[in-house]
Amino acid sequence: MDHLHRVIRRPLFTEKSTRAQERDNQYAFAVDPDATKQEIADAIKKLFEVEVLNVRTQNYRGKERRMGRFLGRRPSWKKAIVTLGEGQSIDLFENV
Repeated sequence: MDHLHRVIRRPLFTEKSTRAQERDNQYAFAVDPDATKQEIADAIKKLFEVEVLNVRTQNYRGKERRMGRFLGRRPSWKKAIVTLGEGQSIDLFENV
């Protein structure tokens, strides 16, 4: 079970992802950069007990940022957009 939480790091809550959730039944997650689409789909199925129709992924490169005279870099990360079956949903605020 711990492996599933390493694949799916956290849900992403933005205006765009909320609109896609309401309109197209799609949910956005920050995932492990080494995770494949199949691993992401399996993790979502087991964690939330839903039917996954499609997984799309996007890789984001970390931006360079300056702290005074020092140059640093934000970490790179991966985003997954998961499309669920008709009538399926994920309750992301169940423990709040």
